[in-house]
Amino acid sequence: MSSLAEEFKILEADLGARPMRIAAHSDMPFAIFRYPPAEEFPLRKQLRLLSITLKNDYGREVLFLSLARLVWETVGLFGEEDLFLTEQGRGFEAAQGHINQLLTSQDFKPAEESVLEKMAGLDPDRHVVFLVRAGGFAPGIYRTSVLLDLLHNRTRVPAVLFYPGSAEAGTDLRYFDIPSQGSLGVYNYRVKIYGGRSS
Repeated sequence: MSSLAEEFKILEADLGARPMRIAAHSDMPFAIFRYPPAEEFPLRKQLRLLSITLKNDYGREVLFLSLARLVWETVGLFGEEDLFLTEQGRGFEAAQGHINQLLTSQDFKPAEESVLEKMAGLDPDRHVVFLVRAGGFAPGIYRTSVLLDLLHNRTRVPAVLFYPGSAEAGTDLRYFDIPSQGSLGVYNYRVKIYGGRSS
């Protein structure tokens, strides 16, 4: 059995347990499942199968929340034309900064507020959220570590962030295997990490 398959079995058992075992604290009921970026499409298939198993065998309903879709929904709220003009006139880095502003400023639509809206009405004892397509934040649009920190103490609904990247020492992860430079690279997470072994 591959290490990814083994980690899926562990995650399944922890999600199916009552109470769930993915987190030590109810104010931060989150976990991360790290996988190699090249495994994106096989991972999506495994996630669909896992969601079916969780429903049929454990009575857990899974909500898939695409972070890539969230980015484009937010851009759409404030006009895609502004983004295109920013990139045309000032380049890619400025366009990336423009999207970051939309996702972080209270004047626009912070990412954590969008996530909480989509989780509203879910039952912590019955639902689990899979935060998928984190590549929508790449290469430096938004840091996934920030999103989890800003959700801290704001929901009891369990969530698993599926993180494309490599494992470093301890709880450090390298997003999309991007070399560390400035605001990119290795981040330390305060939640349980599945697939945390280096590959």
